[in-house]
Amino acid sequence: MTIPDIDLTEETIFTWGAPPLKFGAGAIDEIGFEMTGYGAGRVLIVTDPGVRALGIPERIAESLQRYDVSSEIFDGVHVEPTDDSMTKATEYARAQGPWDGFVAVGGGSAIDTAKAINLLTSGSGELMDYINRPIGGGKAPEGPLKPLVAVPTTAGTGSESTAMCVLDVLSMKVKTGISHWRLRPTLAVVDPLVTMTLPPEVTAASGMDIVCHAVESYTARWYTTFDRKKPEERVTYCGSNPVSDLWCEKAMTLLARSFRTAVHQGATDVEARTDMMMAATFAGMGFGNSGVHIPHANAYPIAGMVRDFRPSGFPQDEPMVPHGMSVSLTAPEAFRFSFDSAPQRHLRAAELMDPRAERRADDREQLPGVLVDLMRDIGIPNGIGGVGYTEADVPDLVPGTMKQQRLLATCPRTPTEDDIAGILTRSVENW
Repeated sequence: MTIPDIDLTEETIFTWGAPPLKFGAGAIDEIGFEMTGYGAGRVLIVTDPGVRALGIPERIAESLQRYDVSSEIFDGVHVEPTDDSMTKATEYARAQGPWDGFVAVGGGSAIDTAKAINLLTSGSGELMDYINRPIGGGKAPEGPLKPLVAVPTTAGTGSESTAMCVLDVLSMKVKTGISHWRLRPTLAVVDPLVTMTLPPEVTAASGMDIVCHAVESYTARWYTTFDRKKPEERVTYCGSNPVSDLWCEKAMTLLARSFRTAVHQGATDVEARTDMMMAATFAGMGFGNSGVHIPHANAYPIAGMVRDFRPSGFPQDEPMVPHGMSVSLTAPEAFRFSFDSAPQRHLRAAELMDPRAERRADDREQLPGVLVDLMRDIGIPNGIGGVGYTEADVPDLVPGTMKQQRLLATCPRTPTEDDIAGILTRSVENW
């Protein structure tokens, strides 16, 4: 038997990976047992002040202590982390180390900060050396990292499943990231009970991140349409593929069932909170391998150049556009742009997101219409104008989007600068 020849110019391979998962009410109380399996004797718990005030990190420290694992709590995570905040967190970890492992407790900000700490305390170099090109050096980790257990306290980023971390580079006023499979957490511990006290505004913004992860991944460029890569050239985002599709479809089904309920009745509905945590993790298992595209690329300058918007439900000490909110603001227009590349995928995503939605006369409007109806219902601002931008700001936003070539490469229809400017302009108001 001989192996048939293949076309060496077209891609035939996709990659998929995800961490082991422990999911369910009370799961955080088993972290001590899990850490002993990695031989950890001293662990740094990484969190932010808001999550620490809820007592969750201390509860995890008690779990570690029951298994004779000592720990310290670092609560200096900055919500929507920056290069400055990640550098300070790393300096603390280096000064207080060495550590046998890390536990990240919080939203994507805490988990992403812990990923950066783990990377920078496990090898040489500084933060900018590892940030994706063209903004940073794009350096790969030098070897294995320490065990990292990720404990999400918001249903949104899916960072517990993914191999990237996201941050603002303050000097450039742009959001970017680090992407490498070694950043993926060693274990995801997902406990829906820790999300019961989230304010509706946080639930809404975080949930829109899940929506965009799932829909962008599902509509991303199909993996076989890329040029063939050498093994050493393979990147974390390989394009939509059969395995990622399964996770995204399930995430969208859960969102359709429980997103609105989690926003409006989340303080009492454990089932809705459970669905949202599962949707976030599932969407992470999807997009963390296939990739996201225009809505996320636009979100980086939208968040990085914010002037005075302070969303209710979030810390008020400085202006910010929460990540999940920022990715949603141009999503309807972005999916109008990408529709022709894969009409049936866009229509299927709309059907999964809202099975009861009336069919619109123009198929191109089906998915944007479903998203706008959802965003209006849960209180997302009306376009980028709702967070302080005008049409006059578009020329300043476009370069930040175009820097995100890692994301734009995953778009099934490659956008030009003029295309991005049009999407942003038409997203000043979504309804």
